[in-house]
Amino acid sequence: MLYIGIDLGTSAVKLLLMDGGGNICKIVSREYPLSFPEPGWSEQNPEDWLRQTVEGIRELTADCDRSQIAGIGCGGQMHGLVALDEEDRVLRPAILWNDGRTAEEVDYLNETVGRETLSRYTANIAFAGFTAPKLLWMRKHEPDLFAKIDKIMLPKDYINYCLTGVHCTDVSDASGMLLFDVAHKCWSPEMLELCGLKESQMARIFESYEVVGTLKPEMAETLGLPASVKVCAGAGDNAAAAVGTATVGDGRCNISLGTSGTIFISSKSFGVDPNNALHAFAHADGHYHLMGCMLSAASCNKWWMGEILKTGEFAAEQALITEERLGNNHVFFLPYLMGERSPINDTNARGTFTGLMMDSTRADMTQAVLEGVAFGIRDSLEVAKSLGIAVPRSKLCGGGAKSPLWQKMFANILNLDIDLLETEEGPGYGGAILAAVGCGEYASVEDAAEKLVHVTKTIHPEPELAARYEAQYQKFRQIYPAVKALFPALH
Repeated sequence: MLYIGIDLGTSAVKLLLMDGGGNICKIVSREYPLSFPEPGWSEQNPEDWLRQTVEGIRELTADCDRSQIAGIGCGGQMHGLVALDEEDRVLRPAILWNDGRTAEEVDYLNETVGRETLSRYTANIAFAGFTAPKLLWMRKHEPDLFAKIDKIMLPKDYINYCLTGVHCTDVSDASGMLLFDVAHKCWSPEMLELCGLKESQMARIFESYEVVGTLKPEMAETLGLPASVKVCAGAGDNAAAAVGTATVGDGRCNISLGTSGTIFISSKSFGVDPNNALHAFAHADGHYHLMGCMLSAASCNKWWMGEILKTGEFAAEQALITEERLGNNHVFFLPYLMGERSPINDTNARGTFTGLMMDSTRADMTQAVLEGVAFGIRDSLEVAKSLGIAVPRSKLCGGGAKSPLWQKMFANILNLDIDLLETEEGPGYGGAILAAVGCGEYASVEDAAEKLVHVTKTIHPEPELAARYEAQYQKFRQIYPAVKALFPALH
């Protein structure tokens, strides 16, 4: 049988067709616009997502036997607010994960309601990207529209609704709304009341691999697919990507180096760190995960190369960083070009170079940028380790993972075995795997991931180099606390 995986991203929807053995038959990508109606705002029209998804599925399946398509699974951008009226019409453009309009609402939630209270209700604290602050903003600034809300959905859930007619969400995506009791996998009555909502306005909750329904007859006809095609609940993009890298079960880790950077640690038991430095979310495998998210990862290197050095020769610049330089750099870089989320949660934080001298070179600074991102990921890893979670190895994926130099830095800065994967197709691949599980092709998400995801290479830490980087990390971790008080004055 065949399975469709959907990755509903911020700039495009990426669709892939996978067979039951995990082989990717075809990939299609279709872009849609992003609007910024005010400084710091970020919105999209959900109808654009639907239009491009429908056309993308038709293109994806044009050359295959469509009768063999059994299921669809979607991974999507998290936190976005999609508000529907009583006739299921979209009330306003979706407010996205990277929208920054909710500073006042976040302060109210964290400072007035209180971090400890939020953590008790939802296992998390408020961030500007989360859904609950957006709803508070809408209640204050768009009261007429807020009063018309009949259903609240997340981006990928809107697609699933359009496919099946079912108002649904999954536990992993719901975890990022600040409306969900993660420990008990249900809507938090306290948070709903605080935001002026009723549970009837919320979508029905499913595990990510559960089937929410089949294609509506009219949608099946539009897509040219059998009406028997099953649609699974899917997952938030990070959880779906983790399924696609076999980061499931207990104590598995994946580090993603994209525009932003994440460290994702799966766990069979629920846990929250006392400072809420990491997100504590439900996972797509039926269990839980901790996640640290840094806002600028590979984008730090792209900024340094493109905006500062004015070059696209990434490999040539990295070739200047020879073996003897590793673990011996006197220049350090704080990778906070857009503020920072995990683990410091400081929107005022900024990037800095520290330790520059007259003999500092271009290569020293390039090296510091790469090391700074790895040190930033290690900050989140240290939080997980403080909870007693053993992480002996990690997978590495994303655009930045293609750099052999960065691979080596991560292995030694984190002092972990770093595994590289044969197939790395992000949330879309995870969505297709979830669909295969929902259709009974595999017994569980863990079973599917073990059989379909293959490691091609492992980078091992080198004891001497890891020791040098340990000393470097202890210096790095002192820099932010020393300069933290300066950042608000720089705005």
